[in-house]
Amino acid sequence: MPSAPRIVAVVPCHNEEAAIAKVVTDLRTTVPGIEVFVYDNCSTDDTAGVAARAGAHVRREEEKGKGNVVRRAFADLDADVYLLIDGDDTYDVADAPAMIETLLSGPYDHVLGVRRQASDTAYRSGHESGNRFFNSLVSFAFRRQVNDMLSGYRVFSRRFVKSFPALSREFEIETELTVHAVNARVPQTELEVGFRDRAAGTESKLRTYHDGFRILGIFGQLLFHERPFLVTGLLSGLFFLLGLGFGLPVVVEFAGTGLVPRFPTAFLAAALVLLAGVFLLMGVLLQGQAKIRREAARLFYLQFPAPAAGSTGSAPRHDSPRTGAL
Repeated sequence: MPSAPRIVAVVPCHNEEAAIAKVVTDLRTTVPGIEVFVYDNCSTDDTAGVAARAGAHVRREEEKGKGNVVRRAFADLDADVYLLIDGDDTYDVADAPAMIETLLSGPYDHVLGVRRQASDTAYRSGHESGNRFFNSLVSFAFRRQVNDMLSGYRVFSRRFVKSFPALSREFEIETELTVHAVNARVPQTELEVGFRDRAAGTESKLRTYHDGFRILGIFGQLLFHERPFLVTGLLSGLFFLLGLGFGLPVVVEFAGTGLVPRFPTAFLAAALVLLAGVFLLMGVLLQGQAKIRREAARLFYLQFPAPAAGSTGSAPRHDSPRTGAL
């Protein structure tokens, strides 16, 4: 009979004294045998003390930012299943057993918790529309449907965690996780999870426009890194169309009169078309490098075994239906 998998929860926290005890207690009650690791990220309150008294293993990450916490935790911890959840008690811990069972039964490497609002105020103003925008952007760019790319509630296999580069520093870590999963085409699925208002006395760390631009920036970097030919191809097409627009009237005039009276325009058009060719060639070369990099990453990923089926000690819930495999 196979032994139960080792399951760890990674809980990034910054000033969550009012909520963290409930999160830790709920996790330990809902998923028997789970080890809860609270990473205190530069808190100025008693988050660490409250978490320790609730039964969590507490570690401190001095580099501020959720991405720094996730990178540290993924490097530190060795387990079969990793549960990532925020320490603000906005995610419904009762959905954790179903997410873990789904990962193991697949087996999958990534289960994304798609937020289902428990109240009309669970999402801050602007966050829901921003999330929909980024979902559409990633789905279009990587040709894989994503329904909640900014969710902080996820379950991972060991081979996903140990092959994930984790380069982000702050809240853009969710973007990096999502892009890595869809671009590497790891086995994954989505599950609806409850999402509610923050606990009384706590304050959100999100900054709508600041974090939105950071997410957009990291998405642009990842897109160029993972799909360079798409980026350079679009730029090449833009420069070619501009060159054609400037140069076509000059060519028509030359064909009719044999003269080129607008040398600056002709020179600009030629330069734009030449630049289009440079970007196209650069895209071909970078795409080849990206293919070699993906092959190397895939071989490293395959060094780890798939998640072994096992029991979490709790039957999965069936009131949070799966939203479909990616």
